[in-house]
Amino acid sequence: MSINRPKGTQDIVPGNVERWHYLEDEIRKICSDYGYQEIRTPIFEATELFQRGVGETTDIVNKEMYTFEDKGKRSITLRPEGTASVCRAYVENKLYAQPQPMKLYYLGPMFRYENTQAGRFRQFHQFGVEVLGGDAPLVDAEVIHLIWEFYRRIGINNIKVHINSVGCSECRGEHRERLQEFLRDKKSDLCSDCQVRFEKNPMRILDCKNTSCQEIVANAPTTLDTLCEDCAQHFTKLQQLLSLAEIDYHINPKMVRGLDYYQKTAFEVIAEGIGAQSAICGGGRYDGLVEEIGGPTTPGIGFAMGIERILAVLENQQKDSEEETKRGVVVAALGDLAQQEGFKLASELRKAGISTVMDLMGRGLKSQMKFADRQGARYVLIIGEEELTKNIIIVRDMSLGDQTEITRDKIINFLSDKLTNSELLL
Repeated sequence: MSINRPKGTQDIVPGNVERWHYLEDEIRKICSDYGYQEIRTPIFEATELFQRGVGETTDIVNKEMYTFEDKGKRSITLRPEGTASVCRAYVENKLYAQPQPMKLYYLGPMFRYENTQAGRFRQFHQFGVEVLGGDAPLVDAEVIHLIWEFYRRIGINNIKVHINSVGCSECRGEHRERLQEFLRDKKSDLCSDCQVRFEKNPMRILDCKNTSCQEIVANAPTTLDTLCEDCAQHFTKLQQLLSLAEIDYHINPKMVRGLDYYQKTAFEVIAEGIGAQSAICGGGRYDGLVEEIGGPTTPGIGFAMGIERILAVLENQQKDSEEETKRGVVVAALGDLAQQEGFKLASELRKAGISTVMDLMGRGLKSQMKFADRQGARYVLIIGEEELTKNIIIVRDMSLGDQTEITRDKIINFLSDKLTNSELLL
């Protein structure tokens, strides 16, 4: 009887994992460039954290969380998103006592029980950024600019930023009343989920993906109709900053995002031409979340993007995330004595900082050359009985197809001169 991986999960195997490495490297680089520090939180938390932070009326809490009781009779949930965990860590570790704003990023697996489809998994991976302790529109603009620049760097084109302001606790009350009044005689035509939302959180009806619900709210009052002066000014300044940065944005008054903690700025990044699942990043401001989970009053804003979605867009737009240049070296040794010398040489090359792979199967030269090609090696170092006798190494250039003989004592200097810093790594 064979045992398969759980539904909605995936094995990231060699040949594919290199694409993940590329993205992870680009993520860490851009976060460093913008002054963000990495934070790592547990993959499971107390269930109450997500109930209080994400919101009990959300689909995540109501339908999608992996929740179980541990041996201590505690209710535990695999994290369905990263923001609540980061805010909990911010409070518990007293990061609010450090110079603000605290600019953090995370990278790791999340878990949601939902119907699997292209680009959606039950264990998926997110890159997210959280800025805690800054409430200026300039903070919002920098967060969005980081997203814009990241996509530019990895070569994702034809994207647009959708923005909205969902207001604050002061002006949301008026919107709630107007929206409920608008929907009161249409309530029975809403889907069952939205009929529940009508009382608990009517604004989320605007975010429903049900076609009939979308038609019903097409002319419904939006949050932009009832913004207080502070929220309106914040939103106007954000637009000015995005225009200064030449970011292509679109005001979408129906976009409210699916989580209860959002206030003021909400945004999504839409990639054109990739089908129905076109949103590749989303986020917004959550000024009351830290206080909600027991911390001091702290403004916050962040975003999350799915790694799987990024890879799908890159593939759709035919962007190769792997480096095309050949890198490093492979040692091809023929015979027992040559293998011993090859092992010694590989050790010396690695100490010198040169990425080196050696064939471990004792194959013939032709098979070892195929192996080197699969490894993406720039050079193959060939050692046989004749080379041992002459104390030389044959160096074959896999890019140019030519080869030369180098004496054993000069091989490290030769390779160091030939390989650039980027070519030292496979």
